[in-house]
Amino acid sequence: MNKSELIKAMATQSGLTQSQAENALNALCVTVCNELGKGGEVAIVGFGGWSVAERAERVRRNPKTGETMTIAAHRVPKFKAGKSLKDAVA
Repeated sequence: MNKSELIKAMATQSGLTQSQAENALNALCVTVCNELGKGGEVAIVGFGGWSVAERAERVRRNPKTGETMTIAAHRVPKFKAGKSLKDAVA
């Protein structure tokens, strides 16, 4: 399912227009990005939650050249599925 298909499904489920559903989806994405950018967490009970994980600096080998390279420490987004989502997939 791509973004436009998701918007159509959200509009159908909620009774919103497609434009309203698109605005809601965009607002969710912006809000989650802003909160994670500040180092916070976002949790939707039953669905799951987003958080920020710290990755330490590490040394890896380029498989093509065999040369070692250092990958700098950085932060990455992390998602943990909630019970309802896990049950829906199982």
